[in-house]
Amino acid sequence: MNASQQHCILISSGSNIDKEANTIKGLDALHHAFGELTLSPVYESQSVGFKGDNFFNLVIMAYTTKSVKQVCAILKKIEDDCGRLRQSEKFSPRTLDLDLLTFDDLVCEQPVSLPRDEITHNAFVLQPMADIAPDHVHPSTGKTYAQMWQQFDKSKQRLWAVPFAWSNMPL
Repeated sequence: MNASQQHCILISSGSNIDKEANTIKGLDALHHAFGELTLSPVYESQSVGFKGDNFFNLVIMAYTTKSVKQVCAILKKIEDDCGRLRQSEKFSPRTLDLDLLTFDDLVCEQPVSLPRDEITHNAFVLQPMADIAPDHVHPSTGKTYAQMWQQFDKSKQRLWAVPFAWSNMPL
C-alpha cells in the first residue's frame, strides 16, 4: 500500500450520552485528524441490544494517507478523549462510538474486520451510508449502498433524521 496514497474511509459515529455535545466533539476531532469531512444526515434511533437512551448516528467520509491501524488508533483516542468507558459489555450507553466501516475496498480481518459487519445489519449504519456514498460498492456483497438500503428490511429498526448543526459543516 503506497503511504502517500489517499484512501477513502467511511466511519460511523454513535452517541447516546450527551449525544449532541459528544457528536460535535467527535466531529471536531475527526476534522482535526483528517481534514475535510463529508457528513450524512444525523439520525436518531432507539438503542439496539440494550435498554438505553436514543442514539444520534451518522456516517462520515474522509480521505487519509494513514494506514488502517493508524486510523483505528486515532478513532480509539477520540473515543477516549470524549470519555468513552471501555466496559466488558458490548451493548451499553456510549459517550461516543466511532467505527471504521470501510477503507477503500479493503477486505480484511486484522487489525480490524473490514468491511464492518454491522453495515449489513443496522439501519443506523446502512441508511447514512446510502445517503453519503450511494454509488459506492460494498466490497463483499458487490451491491451499492443505495441498493442495499433499498433491499433492507426497514421494519427491524426505526430511525429518523434530526436537525443538527456543526460549525465546520460546508454551506
